[in-house]
Amino acid sequence: MPTHSTLTVQHLGKHYGGTPVFAQVHFAVQPGEFVAIVGDSGVGKSTLLNCLAGLDQWDEGDITYTAANGTATRLADLDDTARALWRRAHVGFVFQAFHVLPHLDVAQNVALPLMLLGRPDAARVQAMLDAVGLQGLGPRLPQQLSGGQLQRVAIARALVHRPGLLLADEPTGNLDPTTAARAMEVLVAQTREQGAALVLVTHSASAAARADRVLRLRSDGIG
Repeated sequence: MPTHSTLTVQHLGKHYGGTPVFAQVHFAVQPGEFVAIVGDSGVGKSTLLNCLAGLDQWDEGDITYTAANGTATRLADLDDTARALWRRAHVGFVFQAFHVLPHLDVAQNVALPLMLLGRPDAARVQAMLDAVGLQGLGPRLPQQLSGGQLQRVAIARALVHRPGLLLADEPTGNLDPTTAARAMEVLVAQTREQGAALVLVTHSASAAARADRVLRLRSDGIG
């Protein structure tokens, strides 16, 4: 059953010393919605994504995650351990670098989030491999796969535990245009099928064009 959730960001601001990175960032992502965040290099897109994941601190504002059962979690109220547990249960990540573990086979890589949650489920892993077009490749090691296949492994791993929130940072940055388009098709289709909220940071106009909404991050806000 799809997990539904909402991310709400209110008046978020961050600075390094006296230098502002961004301020007054305010937006919400609905269940099943795909929001792309674009902006000039150095404006803080990846930093914002890290804040949304609770991996980085912010200086003003609030980030709230609301789960399918209506339980709201204010990230500022969680310590590092609680944030890690929240991420493990509710967040999926897809990065430009695939972050696939080389000593584990494809199926073991995809299974990692379920193993960390104490919920091993071989059938779910196989279903995700099938869903992203990697049928029969579960026993292979990452070095035997192409870049496009590795990104599909990363997408399957990000969604295998049915997270309510998916965060993607330049997921097609290391792929050629054709492979990138295929990877985005898989990412968007699987996110929508599971009803997850997707926030994508990208420089790619073609990737952003697939989004329901495109927000441009500036130092003084987002819109």
